Parts: sequence; structure tokens; C-alpha cells
Amino acid sequence: MKQEEIVKMSTEDLKSRVLSTGEQLASMKFNHKMTPMENPLRIRGMRRLVARMVTELAKR
Repeated sequence: MKQEEIVKMSTEDLKSRVLSTGEQLASMKFNHKMTPMENPLRIRGMRRLVARMVTELAKR
């Protein structure tokens, strides 16, 4: 998801996406500990996406 898409989202939608993406990130990290992923860089991308969304919420 690009920054322009994040800015266009409503506040409520942004909050719900932060929660759901955070849950996905936690499960990805847990699964990666058990059996290594083929592409562990997806974890980094997901973490950065959550950070971008939280930053946008803080701006509002």
C-alpha cells in the first residue's frame, strides 16, 4: 500500500487496518519462528506498513 492510499483512507478505516495488519504481522513472525519463510523480507514490509499507518493516525 502506498502513502497516497493511506492518506486517502478515513480515520476509522485506518484504525481497523492497523489492528488487522498488526495481527497479521504477529502471526507472520510467530510462523517464521516455527518454520522459516521463503521470503522473510515480507515481515519487514509489513512492519513498515504498520508504522506508516500509525504515523498517519498520529498526524490526524
